[in-house]
Amino acid sequence: MNAVVLRETRGAAHWITLNRPEKRNAINTEVVDLLQDGFRAAMADPAARVIVLTAAGDKAFCAGGDLQPGGGFNLDVAQPRTGYGDLLRLSQDCPLPIIAAVNGDCIAGGMGLLSLADIAISVDSARFGLPEVKIGLFPMQVMSLLARLAPPRLVREWSLTGELFDAPTAQAAGLLNHVVERADFVPKVESTVDALCARSPSAIRRGKYALKALDGMSFDQAISFAEGQISLMTLSGDAQEGLAAFNEKRPPQFRGD
Repeated sequence: MNAVVLRETRGAAHWITLNRPEKRNAINTEVVDLLQDGFRAAMADPAARVIVLTAAGDKAFCAGGDLQPGGGFNLDVAQPRTGYGDLLRLSQDCPLPIIAAVNGDCIAGGMGLLSLADIAISVDSARFGLPEVKIGLFPMQVMSLLARLAPPRLVREWSLTGELFDAPTAQAAGLLNHVVERADFVPKVESTVDALCARSPSAIRRGKYALKALDGMSFDQAISFAEGQISLMTLSGDAQEGLAAFNEKRPPQFRGD
């Protein structure tokens, strides 16, 4: 039996691939557990610089939860936390940059996988949407991240009507950084990976920490926090190397310290 989630290390990048193309890469309990394992493995690897989350095939990135009989998507209503929710929590605590490489349709719970990423790149043929209301549900957990990315009026329309929309609309709403043709998709993802791997790991790590901490702060709180953070960052090995490389007109050799 093929693994429903594939993991591969390519240089300093950890690639995590949903591998249920025959099911439009729908997620179930096993998939969620293995996605968590993939994130934890990348976070535990001192050589890792970036995580790429993508999917097999060219039809769908993720069609949401596998709700067919025997699909393996289980919710225990006796538990206050869900595996999918814990995956979203884990992603937001991840110090590595996360790229969502959207190779096809991104629907329902797939929108949560899109929203957990720092950078999102999509093929121009992908469709997006929150059709849960069509089967008597609502994208509750997805909202925890999606509502911070897109304008509230659009989020309400998407979730209340359940209608699908195209990649340019998703990009205009702030869900995607880049929309490219299929032939340019892999090169664009790989060039973004290369760019992130060339940057300071400690700066990215502290930057992601700061961005999360700043969320919800007042301006006075945020600027005071930021002042302390920039002072601390100047003491890092990467900052010292970066400044030295700038003055010596050479590429920096970041170590992540």
